[in-house]
Amino acid sequence: MTAAVPGSAADAAASVPALMRVSVMERFGEPQVLRTVRLPRPARASGHALVRVHAASVNYGETKIRRGLVPELGPPPLVLGSDLSGTVVEAEPGGRFRVGDEVYGIHFIGTYAEYVSVPEASLATKPVTVDHVSAAALPVAARTALVAVFEYAALRVGQRILIHAAAGGVGHLAAQFARHRGAYVFGTARTAHHPFLRDLGVNEPIDYTRVDFRSVVRDVDVVLDLVGGEYGRRSLDCLRPGGLLLGAALDPGVTEEDADRRGRQYRRLGGAQMAQPLDVVRDLVDAGQLKVHVERTYSLSELPAAHARAETGRVTGKLVITIDEERAAGWPTPP
Repeated sequence: MTAAVPGSAADAAASVPALMRVSVMERFGEPQVLRTVRLPRPARASGHALVRVHAASVNYGETKIRRGLVPELGPPPLVLGSDLSGTVVEAEPGGRFRVGDEVYGIHFIGTYAEYVSVPEASLATKPVTVDHVSAAALPVAARTALVAVFEYAALRVGQRILIHAAAGGVGHLAAQFARHRGAYVFGTARTAHHPFLRDLGVNEPIDYTRVDFRSVVRDVDVVLDLVGGEYGRRSLDCLRPGGLLLGAALDPGVTEEDADRRGRQYRRLGGAQMAQPLDVVRDLVDAGQLKVHVERTYSLSELPAAHARAETGRVTGKLVITIDEERAAGWPTPP
């Protein structure tokens, strides 16, 4: 048997431990159902890269999954997490990546773990100008924002957009994309977040707790609704005839028929045709044209606290989970 050459792919694969730390949701419920345990690390699947995860982020939608509001994902046990930034430790022979490549990407679901087998198509080379924490905050939120602004809305210079929850994970990135396209941007957020929004280029921040946004915003071309419910219905009042309401919440509060009766359009954000959106995001980050804000980082064992914070709906930017070098020793194995 030939010994592995130090620094080679074989050497990297040999150094990958058999067990890993992972946060498992063993039942639906409050944040405390998330428990850090040790489990066998996954094998690399065909067409995948095995990635050592350095950081993952918390998306608001994952709190809905934890509560059992997305039944199509099936029953627990589940490992949540959709974003990741890390290092390839096993690569597909002849594939896009090599051992040692730093990558970031999206994997639905299962990134709250030290190792994840991810389809190569779901990964991109990580931005070189940011660390793994910032890179992990980007994939889901930035792809959603990019597709909303560039593809669904196809914003052009001089158009006007209203972004709800503009200081949040998707919102603060969408605001930057909209300004990049030359649009005039309104954004709803509490007054304390207004300096943050102005730094992003938002032209008119609106405190939704003090005024009805409909009294400020009229005849916009696009509304990006990241809140849903009553916000969707009220947002139709802000659109010009033929204007577009984009919904991203589980409960949009409006249908295509509702919008059509008002002479407006409604589309729910979903699949997109844009090729390699994470490459576009990376290039904008590395060019200094897109910045992600991380409000706070948490360790993997602090994931319940991160989910509790996410559920307040008052996060500025993103929350990130750092998955450090502490190995599985000392962590329980589920029965």
